[in-house]
Amino acid sequence: MTRNSSGTIPTDIEDHVQATKIEEIELEKDVKDSSRDLYAPPDGGWDAWGTVFGTTLVSFGTFGFVNAFGAFSDYYNEQYLTNYSATLISMIGAVQVFILYLFAGTAGALFDSIGPRYLVPTSGVIVVFSLFMLSITKPEHIYQQFLSQSVLFSLGATFSFFPSMGLMAHWFKSKIPYAMGCLASGSSVGGIVIPIMISRLIPRIGFGWTIRILAFITLACFAVGTVTIKQRRPSKPFPKSVSAFFDITAFKDPCYLFLVLGCWFTVFAVFNPFFYVGLSAEIANSGSNVNGYYLSTLCATSIFGRVSPGLIAGKVGRFNILYISSLISSILILALWYTSFAQANLIAFAALYGIFSGPFFSITPSCVTEISPIERVGARIGGTFAFMASATLAGTPISGLFIKEQTKDNFDRLILFSGIMSLVGTALLLVSRLIRNRNLFAVA
Repeated sequence: MTRNSSGTIPTDIEDHVQATKIEEIELEKDVKDSSRDLYAPPDGGWDAWGTVFGTTLVSFGTFGFVNAFGAFSDYYNEQYLTNYSATLISMIGAVQVFILYLFAGTAGALFDSIGPRYLVPTSGVIVVFSLFMLSITKPEHIYQQFLSQSVLFSLGATFSFFPSMGLMAHWFKSKIPYAMGCLASGSSVGGIVIPIMISRLIPRIGFGWTIRILAFITLACFAVGTVTIKQRRPSKPFPKSVSAFFDITAFKDPCYLFLVLGCWFTVFAVFNPFFYVGLSAEIANSGSNVNGYYLSTLCATSIFGRVSPGLIAGKVGRFNILYISSLISSILILALWYTSFAQANLIAFAALYGIFSGPFFSITPSCVTEISPIERVGARIGGTFAFMASATLAGTPISGLFIKEQTKDNFDRLILFSGIMSLVGTALLLVSRLIRNRNLFAVA
């Protein structure tokens, strides 16, 4: 290399070296951008909607049984576990939801490490096995229902249901509220089909064979889900720190803090109509042919309530939908369910409550996603459900304490408690919304 008289490298060579470095930097940037685009959510396509279909079926076979617990509760109270109090029987459903929520974060991390190819069928085997175990439980042996329906079923279901929610972020961005709504609608369909099957089949073929038929249907759902559910992003190593499961620092964000607190209080009330509306109808209108259909009606309208928010979330705002729907749900509890147990009144309540309680289940994860850094979304969603787990464990049994004796007056106290807790939750959700944007009429 030659130097000029001053001993420096000629300017044209310096420019060439500098240009080469710039090209290398731009090339590295292009490679990174292309790899990033490779895993960007496509917001549609066969694989994306196939994954939605498969996760919806998994939702039917997992959280569908949670939505249908009211039918189990009615049967247990009236025929199968008559030696036990309504509070203790309600604990079967409460523990079921508690375990589902508690392990949400762990399930998401395990799913990211293993992927759906192995985790979904493994979860399905456990869920189906638990149902077969439930089918051979004996009357007046409540510990058997706890072990099979509350513990074993939930441990299997949580490792497919909640990861399915996280998987939506692999495939969708702008359409993620709608995809979440479709997924959540699967559990609503389960809440329609399962109670009707229980009320119709048990008198004909008995409890055991009714549950076995449900187990075979669940097996078919997981079989289809195993084929259609696909992972878009590469697997990650299983995290070694607790912060990967639950983002504790998220509680320093006031918007997130009040959102989670609002959800916690709301959970105290939101499941009570699912668990008790049929039983309250039986107390007031014993022997009516309609009694076995209240829960199915509630879950049927809940499909609309869970899917429709995804269609309007972009124009209305996710936080607006969440607090407004929670407010209307609270009003329905106090204005319809509390005021009268007349058949027409209960039908109207079941139909309307299904619509306006639905957004709580489908839009809450989207709200968490909206205020979270992309790298912390999974941990924050897992932490949100884990935090709500304590409310699921306490809410329904506390409500059950009101109806140790199943009378209209005692049910009124249960409903009043539900309405008040729901209003408190709504107020906290509104605070979270105002922290997000102080303009009450803004899209937020």
